[in-house]
Order: sequence, then C-alpha cells, then structure tokens
Amino acid sequence: MTDDTTIIPFRQPGSIIDPLTEIARDGARRMLMAALKAEADGFVARFSDDLLADGRQRIVRHGAGPERVIQTGIGPIEVRRQKVRDRSAEVPAEAKIRFTSNILPKWARRSKSLDALLPALYLRGISTGDFQEALSALLGTDAPNLSPGVIARLTAGWQEDYDRWQDRDLSARRYVYIWADGVYLQARMEPEAECILVIIGATPEGRKELLGFHVGIRESAQSWRELLIDIKARGLTIAPEVAVGDGALGFWKAVDEVFPGTRHQRCWFHKSSNVLNKFPKSMAPAVTSDLKDIHHAETKAAARAAIEVFKEKYEVKFAPAVTCLTKDAEAMLTFFDYPAEHWDHLRTSNPVESVFATVRHRTVRTKGALSQRTVKLMVFTLIRAASKTWRRLNGANQLPRVIEGVKFTDGVANTDPAKTNAA
Repeated sequence: MTDDTTIIPFRQPGSIIDPLTEIARDGARRMLMAALKAEADGFVARFSDDLLADGRQRIVRHGAGPERVIQTGIGPIEVRRQKVRDRSAEVPAEAKIRFTSNILPKWARRSKSLDALLPALYLRGISTGDFQEALSALLGTDAPNLSPGVIARLTAGWQEDYDRWQDRDLSARRYVYIWADGVYLQARMEPEAECILVIIGATPEGRKELLGFHVGIRESAQSWRELLIDIKARGLTIAPEVAVGDGALGFWKAVDEVFPGTRHQRCWFHKSSNVLNKFPKSMAPAVTSDLKDIHHAETKAAARAAIEVFKEKYEVKFAPAVTCLTKDAEAMLTFFDYPAEHWDHLRTSNPVESVFATVRHRTVRTKGALSQRTVKLMVFTLIRAASKTWRRLNGANQLPRVIEGVKFTDGVANTDPAKTNAA
C-alpha cells in the first residue's frame, strides 16, 4: 500500500505567503546592493589620482556596515551600507573626505514611497495607533520602523517641513507660468467654508513646482491676495507671464493687484463645464464638439470665428450659455500668443486638478475628526510627494524665448522685427 498522504502546512495568523512578492523582494535587494556598490565605486574613482606619500591610493573601499532592514512598498529588504575610508594620516579628522550615499542615507529606515503612504492612510481616517495593523496588511507582519511612536514623530516632522517650506527664500526663483485653483475637500475641517488655495509654477527649465499653498476662506480676493503677497514678500519680484485659472473673480482681482503685468488665461476645462451646465444633457455631445472647435482652432482668428458661430447658433434659445462663454472670450484665447508647444498646458488648470484628484479620492469618505491643521499637513505632504513625478512642460526650449520677450502669433515666434515691435 502506497502512502499518498499530502501534508499542507497551516498558515500562521497574519502571515502572508506570496512567492511573487518574495521573488520581487529578493530581486530588489540584489539590485539595491549592486547600485550601492556602484555608487561607492564611483565615489572612489573620483579620487583615484589622490595618492599618499608611499604611492598608495588615499580613498579606498572599506567593506560594508552591519546589515539593516529598509521598509519598502514590497516589504522589508535587508541591505548593508557601503563604507569608504580616507587613509590619509596627515589630514585632521574634520577635513577627511567622507562618503554619504544618496541612494541610502545613513539613518534611512523607510523608502520615500512609504512616507507618502502614511499621510494617505491618515486621510482615510486611520489613526496613528492603527497604522501598524494597516501597514502589516500591506507590507507583512514583520514591518519594522513603523511603530505608533515612530509615526507620531513622523507626523510632528511634517509640521516642521511645512514651516520650512513656507519660509523658503524665493528671491532666486522665477516662474514663467502659474496655475491656480481653490480646492474643497470633503474631509471635515472647520465650520466655516474653507478651501485649500494652491499655486503651481513653471520654471524657466520647464519643471513644475508647488509655489503657493494656503488655507483660505472660500476663494475670496482677500485669501488669494494674502497668498500672492506672501509669495512676493519672500522674493518673487518678477511677475509670471501668464496665470491660468478658472472664473473665480477673487483670484483675478488679487493677481491684478499683486502682479499687474501678468496676463489672464481662463481654464477651458472649467469654462466648458460651466457652459454645458446651461444646456439640456441631451445636447451635451453637440455643444462639446462646438466648444472644441473654438479652443482647438489653429489660429486665434479661427477661434474668434468659431465663437461667433456658437453665438449665432445658440443665442436665441440659450442666451445664458452664450453669455457665459463670450464674457471671457479674450481671456480664453490668451494661449494663442505663446508657443504652440505650451498650448496643452496653458488651456487648462489641470496641473492643479490632477494633483488633487487622488487627494479628493482619499478624503471623500473620511468621517474622522480631522482638524483643519491635520488636513492641511496631510494634503501638503501628499502634494510634495506627488511633485517628484510631475511631467515637464512640452517645448521647454521655448521658455527662454518667452522670458526674453519674443512675441508669438498663433503659437509661432515672430521673426519679422516690424511685427515684433508692433505686437
């Protein structure tokens, strides 16, 4: 008689058996170790010409530190920090060349992606005492360095990061374009109707950066004025070329007062939505097509002609919709006076909207007792984490020409000096 018994081991409570995760974790560990060694080798190679009196190399590899665990999005990974030694005996200790890894800082215990995960969990209504349980479900029960005490210290550090960011010097900065929006979250804040005012700026190199962040009373002119004046007071004296935003009158009034030279570009995404709201839903496809004929026109003249067609087509029966569109017509067409490569960026305040889409999703069901301060810090931390992956502007090479004052007609630079002077 043959023994066909199959023994199946029982899973321990809370344990996670996932071969794919283990393979990914082992691969990540190998790649991380290879990257750390390559980084140390590159550092040593930079000083290969620095020799001691006896001809030996001054800067050499010096083994690796003790193994430590780094908590990542796929669980804990064991790594060893590479060490480099300065063998010069004639140089005092404080003047010795020291190696610091950019990949794995000396005291790092978590990957940066986890630092972004923690405020997301907080916004979902999970308290600091519940973080360990929540993260164990995501990362495994052996998730170290994420105890409630560590989490509490980390959240306290977010306030320090926010304070430093708010006090940063902007005198050496310039922003060619800015996008502004006021974002209302459904997480509980305060009894007053408050919203988070956000400004994102485009640098001359085409990178997008978080420029302004402020909790205001609705989107009033005073709230926007306070934010813009604060930005200007910290050194941003050169006005942006264009400000992009929706029809909130408070923002435009504040911009004209603080940066009077900045041109207005109304957001087509918001404008289209406002116009469509004044039509029956059954007409939405046709009206949307007509609106696209305007803001996707190849020239400003063609866009103006499309606005006239829209006006003739709908003014009799849908006068409020036509008024909604035509009252801001010129501010809607500002983008034609800038490089065509930038049109997709300038036609909409989507740089702000897309950032907050994820934040809104994470806060829409939050019913916990989140104070205004807590929401502000969590949202700020999430935005800073998201900003590392923001896409650069198309045609970044055109931005210096905009700064130099080169005039553009229908997206093309004017090469005729007479046209440029006339513009």
